[in-house]
Amino acid sequence: MKESQSQAEVTLEETRAEAFSMLLHYLYTGRASLSSAREEVLLDFLGLAHRYGLQPLEDSTSEFLRTVLNTHNVCSVFDVASLYSLSGLSAACCAYMDRHAPEVLASNGFLTLSKTALLTVVRRDSFAASEKDIFQALCRWSRQNSEGGSTEEVMSAVRLPLMTLTEMLNVVRPSGLLSPDDLLDAIKIRSESRDMDLNYRGMLVPEENIATMKYGAQVVKGELKSALLDGDTQNYDLDHGFSRHPIEEDGRSGLQIKLGQAFIINHIRILLWDRDSRSYSYYIEVSMDELDWVRVVDHSKYLCRSWQNLYFTPRVARYVRVVGTHNTVNKVFHLVAFECLFTNRSFTLENGLLVPTENVATIAACASVIEGVSRSRNALLNGDTRNYDWDSGYTCHQLGSGAIVIQLAQPYTIGSLRLLLWDCDERSYSYYVEVSTDQQHWTKVVDRTKVPCRSWQTLTFEKQPASFIRIVGTHNTANEVFHCVHFECPAQVDTGLKEGNTGHESSSRSQNPRSMRPTHTHGLLPSQASSSSSTSSQPQL
Repeated sequence: MKESQSQAEVTLEETRAEAFSMLLHYLYTGRASLSSAREEVLLDFLGLAHRYGLQPLEDSTSEFLRTVLNTHNVCSVFDVASLYSLSGLSAACCAYMDRHAPEVLASNGFLTLSKTALLTVVRRDSFAASEKDIFQALCRWSRQNSEGGSTEEVMSAVRLPLMTLTEMLNVVRPSGLLSPDDLLDAIKIRSESRDMDLNYRGMLVPEENIATMKYGAQVVKGELKSALLDGDTQNYDLDHGFSRHPIEEDGRSGLQIKLGQAFIINHIRILLWDRDSRSYSYYIEVSMDELDWVRVVDHSKYLCRSWQNLYFTPRVARYVRVVGTHNTVNKVFHLVAFECLFTNRSFTLENGLLVPTENVATIAACASVIEGVSRSRNALLNGDTRNYDWDSGYTCHQLGSGAIVIQLAQPYTIGSLRLLLWDCDERSYSYYVEVSTDQQHWTKVVDRTKVPCRSWQTLTFEKQPASFIRIVGTHNTANEVFHCVHFECPAQVDTGLKEGNTGHESSSRSQNPRSMRPTHTHGLLPSQASSSSSTSSQPQL
């Protein structure tokens, strides 16, 4: 407002006329032509938008710059984004530089980076250039920016133990930028450390399967290799559509995948052959050199089937191997599909097992009812809590004989369950719940044998590893059959309720009077019942 004080001319410091002219045009018209402006003018324009608090303009300009990033401009854009704390634009620049690291290192723009921006880039695990190229680029930057005494801090970003002895002696040592002690320390770390303990760099491709031909992956060990990475998860049977290896005690066999380059991964999905009810056990290891292997998933003591969604601490890996240790039918391990990637999705592990937040006892999650009687297979897991009556919509077992058993696709750490007991009349039930990882050793987690229970049951207990959940009815006030309409784990409601509350929720099904009258008194018909156990008597409601 200086012009209101008779000041005819106002000087704007650190402001270029061309960028300010664009800003004036925007302020009066609401429009700005970004595509026709030179890159340096765009960056000045972005700075002005930030200085004057024009948030929509700042966002639009940042978004436009993200679409025009290239090897020549990404460093200057990143410098500006870092200066103004533009997190979205900064992340886009880093992702671009990660994917084009060798080209960025060789560019003139790399030499113009500020020290802060430079260190942010090269200290990233995902800046996947060779350490020799990084060292040589930092040498060039140090010569160009010699004033300021920052060489020592900049050169500390080089991960010397990742370089070969030849590179340290013939490339690093002659530069004089690192002391002999630095070199000796690096050689000592290299010789005394496990290979997988070295701080490797790897390519980061979030949320995309990198075990594909597109990324240069190939199966290098195993039988029928071609099927594993072809992406076909539908067309497989007893004869084709899978890769395999014989199960041996020493674990020397396995299916080994070589990735196109070193990648950062924390998530693997595999499809175990599942055209019958068999289960498998296995473990997964990763390596950089095929000599030193680190186990990231160990399901060798658990029974697993169908799709496996596996998470672990992020690792840089070039090789992945899946080793089957058990098959409940024969001595061969069969794998239909393999995927690996890096995911930003949050997850929690306890003792190596996933702690799920979403219901994993679903058909979509490959859970199944392996014991119990029902008119339709897996009615317990289909999520339908409204359509049940005297004849259908529930799973049951005879009291004193058998149980209802659910197999989860893989072992999880769980601490809650939720059941819907059949509640079309006023009857009540008693029951208990056990969990197991192998169907041999069971742990009782819920005991409701002394309590009359009705309708919804939300149950919490100390967290346990579980692949199997067994629900055993002990009493029904109406007859000798235990009936359950719905099962989920973990419970998909607030489980902060005190353990022991039963029947605290009413059924979500609409209470249709007609559906509450028995249309059949004989219960499940033999021809209509689906059962995974050899139950001879016919359960009745």
